[in-house]
Amino acid sequence: MAYIIAEPCIDTLDKSCVEVCPVDCIYEIEGADQLFIHPEDCIDCGACVDPCPVDAIYEEDELPDKWKQFIEKNKNVFPDLRNPPEGEKIVSNPPYEK
Repeated sequence: MAYIIAEPCIDTLDKSCVEVCPVDCIYEIEGADQLFIHPEDCIDCGACVDPCPVDAIYEEDELPDKWKQFIEKNKNVFPDLRNPPEGEKIVSNPPYEK
């Protein structure tokens, strides 16, 4: 079960979670208002949860009901789980494979 970054990250974009992720699966996408966790690359270790200063990171099945729409928002960012959406640029973390 992947982790999801929810509403508290919007316009915060604190990268404390990025710094502790052992597999570099948290991405900032140019023009996006929050960070995103790549569901295929995430190893579900939870290392990103505690460093987040706004408590925005949850396991998908523990995401509060008021933020369930962020599951779909995350899936839309990684539709084929390997390439960014057309016209979007990754500005931090490892580049996508093409």
